[in-house]
Amino acid sequence: MRTRPAPTLLISLLLAVPVLAGCSGSSEDDVRSAAQAFLDDWAGGDLAAAAAATTEPDAATALLEQTAGDLPDAALTAELGEVAVEDGAATVDWTATWDLVAAPDWSYDAVLRLEEGDDAWQVVAEPAVVHPELGEGQHLELTRSLPERATITGADGAPLFTPTEVVNVGVAKGQETDLPALAAALSGATGVSAEQIVADVQAAPDGQFVPVISLRRPQFEEIRAQVFDLPGAVFPTETRLLAPSPRFAEALLGRVGAATAEVIEESQEDGAPRYAAGDQLGLSGLQRAFQEQLTGTPGFTVSVVSTDETTGDAGREIAAVEPVPGQPLQTPLVPAVQTAADAAVAGETRPTHLVVVRPGTGEILAVSSNEGANPGNALRGQFPPGSSMKAITATALLSTGALAPDTAVPCPGTTVVDGREFENQDQFDLGTVPFTEAFAQSCNTTFIQQGLELPDGALAEAAAAYGVGTAWELPIGIFSGTVPADSTGTTKAANAIGQGQVLMSPAQMALVAAGIASGTPAAPVEVMGAEPAGSAPAGPPAAVLDALRPLMRQVVLTGTATALGDRGEVFGKTGTAEFGTSTPPDSHGWFVGYRLGGAQGDLAFAVLVEGGQSSSAAVAVTDAFLGAVG
Repeated sequence: MRTRPAPTLLISLLLAVPVLAGCSGSSEDDVRSAAQAFLDDWAGGDLAAAAAATTEPDAATALLEQTAGDLPDAALTAELGEVAVEDGAATVDWTATWDLVAAPDWSYDAVLRLEEGDDAWQVVAEPAVVHPELGEGQHLELTRSLPERATITGADGAPLFTPTEVVNVGVAKGQETDLPALAAALSGATGVSAEQIVADVQAAPDGQFVPVISLRRPQFEEIRAQVFDLPGAVFPTETRLLAPSPRFAEALLGRVGAATAEVIEESQEDGAPRYAAGDQLGLSGLQRAFQEQLTGTPGFTVSVVSTDETTGDAGREIAAVEPVPGQPLQTPLVPAVQTAADAAVAGETRPTHLVVVRPGTGEILAVSSNEGANPGNALRGQFPPGSSMKAITATALLSTGALAPDTAVPCPGTTVVDGREFENQDQFDLGTVPFTEAFAQSCNTTFIQQGLELPDGALAEAAAAYGVGTAWELPIGIFSGTVPADSTGTTKAANAIGQGQVLMSPAQMALVAAGIASGTPAAPVEVMGAEPAGSAPAGPPAAVLDALRPLMRQVVLTGTATALGDRGEVFGKTGTAEFGTSTPPDSHGWFVGYRLGGAQGDLAFAVLVEGGQSSSAAVAVTDAFLGAVG
């Protein structure tokens, strides 16, 4: 221990030279300050400054840089503990907490050794600076892991997503001999643009795998002979969590895949992402909306391993946090109903959607769209409903008492409103008929003439009784429709037949049908046990529904949907909805209705064939669905 100078000499020194911080030699405060400065520089990312405060700056620099690589982007927080000083040496207890990327924090207790230099205390440059169990010739190895993803189940509790083999069709950059020919062949087999394949390969570094498309094993086997022997084409396989088929309730369930930058950013908690590149995460639908619940919490292990890779050192684990499994999510989907819906829409070449709802509960049993369709349109699409709207218009007319099912009403071939002519399909003219027949034959002129007599807002009120216009609070949004309350003249006339300013989604029209079937309209249910999506709609008076249901039954018995006459006790309304600016205008095809009984119980549904040109296309899809569902 150094001898203190005499008081007079000390005063002289203080007057003669500036005070050197932290060099009083034996002071615990000086040791603490030196240790704190070292740790602050390390934690702040200034590795050069931290290394300069050690006994061997070059060795310390290599050590700290190695650790930064071993724990990429991790942030260090250091908390000092007790300080001990004796004979020019000191120890400082401290606690390290590493904020690991997309993993729980890692904390441990450690000790810094310090030696007194000529003008300051210096941290001893040794591996134990990083961790007490790290030795010479070793480094840390961090392994992060996610738990097995929790499943989404159907109404019966059985998993809807299961581990499935996937073949990744791609190109090994540098192994191709004729890129344009390879791209053309891959494009012909997969449908992916040849120009895009060429651009992706050219942009990739040599030796990199360039993905083209991922296919389930059966899909790959269908094109295997076309692609397997192409020079430069490679086909690595992996296992992913997939639904039974590529389109199975895609709009609702979504899909799982490699994490995107957007999804990783979305997972941030307190500014730090919960997940990382390479993780299999929900990319859309319920898989994404319930990301945290389904994915669980990552874990990690830290091992010390030899820096000499030739030793084959497997390492020794020094820390671990087990991943926390996620929790399953139950939906009301019924696989048999979904499969029947998928088969039905697959038979139509035009974009087609089919949504099935359980009357009385609002539970969504199936959401189906065919390959040519945007699956989101099944839930959130905004389409004119055409004559399927007449179920709501009839509700308004029956509610006002203006007419009854047997009321005689005119059904001329055309009618004029404010100078605009409206007509029935092919201008059919029924003369004067009971309202039931006008409904069954979908007489536009009847509904326009009667609809113009409705009080302002009556049509919107009737629609609202089924939940139309409600801001449903759902994990996956449903467009609940719009029916203006203040339309007049030709717009009011068009609204009565589902044109004008009226818009609906297939999902909302299925909910309307469910409300008619049960008499108790319900809020939609996408997840079992979740908070209600909103208050249950009030529903029309029971007497109105009692009058409306026979009208919808007559559509099937003698009206525009007789093709469904042998599918059980089916009720419904057809719709042909004009859109666009073509002459003659293009039309969507609708069928909205319900069936009582059957293998799956009472079912309400809405079918939309985009550009179907007539309701017959939607009736045909409905027929296929009811035949398949049993």
